[in-house]
Amino acid sequence: MPDNNIKRSVTVAGHRTSITLESAFWEALKEIAVAQNKSVNGLIAEIDSLQPVNLSSAIRVFILKFYKEKSNS
Repeated sequence: MPDNNIKRSVTVAGHRTSITLESAFWEALKEIAVAQNKSVNGLIAEIDSLQPVNLSSAIRVFILKFYKEKSNS
């Protein structure tokens, strides 16, 4: 199975950090940012403001909840 993890540097709360996500999650994050008229960095900053222990995991859960709520509406 090919490694489809992508590591990107983002600025969150004024500091640079690296986030590693599977390519499908990066694509979903971009789609959600566009749908909410936000930047990907802005969306990540909002998720980070909830003070997760693991930001990559928090992003995955955020994406899952977003699409789950979308499918229920």
